[in-house]
Amino acid sequence: MTGPKPLVVVGDVLLDEDIEGVATRLAPDAPAPVVDVTGDRRHPGGAGLAAALAARGGRDVVLVTALGDDPASEAVRRELSGRVRLLELPLHGTLPVKTRVLAGGRPVVRIDRGGGTPGEPDDAVREALTAAHAVLVADYGRHTAGAVRPHLEEAARRTPLVWDPHPKGDPPVPGTRIATPNAAEAVALCAGAPGSSLGAFAERGAELAERWRAAGVAVTLGERGVLLTRPGGGTPMLIPAPFRAEGDPCGAGDCFAATTVAALADGLLPEEALQRAVAEAAAFVAAGGASNPDLWHTPAVPGPARAPAADAFELAEAIRARGGTVVATGGCFDLVHAGHVGLLESARRIGDCLIVCLNSDASVTRRKGPGRPLNPAADRARVLAALGSVDAVVVFEEDTPEAVLDRLRPDVWVKGGDYSVQALPEAEVLRGWGGQAVVLPYLDGRSTTLLTRRAARAAAVALKSADG
Repeated sequence: MTGPKPLVVVGDVLLDEDIEGVATRLAPDAPAPVVDVTGDRRHPGGAGLAAALAARGGRDVVLVTALGDDPASEAVRRELSGRVRLLELPLHGTLPVKTRVLAGGRPVVRIDRGGGTPGEPDDAVREALTAAHAVLVADYGRHTAGAVRPHLEEAARRTPLVWDPHPKGDPPVPGTRIATPNAAEAVALCAGAPGSSLGAFAERGAELAERWRAAGVAVTLGERGVLLTRPGGGTPMLIPAPFRAEGDPCGAGDCFAATTVAALADGLLPEEALQRAVAEAAAFVAAGGASNPDLWHTPAVPGPARAPAADAFELAEAIRARGGTVVATGGCFDLVHAGHVGLLESARRIGDCLIVCLNSDASVTRRKGPGRPLNPAADRARVLAALGSVDAVVVFEEDTPEAVLDRLRPDVWVKGGDYSVQALPEAEVLRGWGGQAVVLPYLDGRSTTLLTRRAARAAAVALKSADG
């Protein structure tokens, strides 16, 4: 192969078929809706969709998959022609076809038919994986990945490999950079682990990372975002969606995995790659999902800002009473900067309210030294409360917020990525009521200390200029 190294996608292709219509009546012989068909469309699904998404922007993508001589395989070849380069394994059987019948845009029934087993790969598959810049395995339980597993094990030793697993598929190869199960898959793969809290999914992710010997497991949690865990437990990182997407989620996992591997191929760190992938997946859903003919150009529109509440404790109690999720974060917030704003916006998307626990003036002085805070607590609280992401602010006098947290009892306690949750004294307090501490990505290079130093240097320059 010549030219830039390709991104290689390995996995099971499906043919997705959507039959659209309207349902205004029930059948006379059974309590089933009658769907008057208004249109239908077919497109590659599974690894085919993932490869097409990875190829956006002209990226060179090779798709390794099993195809046969049946009409569904021919339809996939036609649709992928000019988008990706196909390396085919023989398919013993017929290509799976997944048909959704939709009425008013909502699925009424899904019909699955077809299926086969992949044959042995040839030397071209081995050569493609040897030359790969990055590899994505899109596993849909049809064992294409198993057929080329030795080559994938070799590839994982030298290039970033992302594995989108399936409960009926093959386990990721050791050395996988990121595995991307969704919430349901994580539950199915960790039989017996109860609960749907962030803590439960953090345990599942860490268990899977250990079992698979993967560098990281990113569990996708729908509108809650993605939880990144690593072997041995430790601090999970929650990456919220940039906005609440309304639309067809079909194919969102493929978009997420394809964006992740493309970002790793571009040299991004795993955390950066996942942030990009979460945003792309949300935009994908908002644009109509896999059935949208123009997948890449619909802009994301964030949701409306929320008015802050007056009393933090009343708010927390009201949110809990209706089964919602209380999120809290804390700090001095002396000079609110872009890093703070990004953290607060991300934290608010995790749950149903965000409460900021703010260090008092005396507490800031004890923590930061003489001359701090620069702004009194009343001013800092007013600035925070004016942000659309903040629902309430509570000021505490102690050096650390354990006491106020014991009253608030949040479900999630958030700190920026420059902290280690294990080192925080409040982490133990949260465990008392089953709360979960998480780390969010933090905008590097922004801090109040850096701002004050910059201001001091500017003031010195200005004073010297005036004296001169």
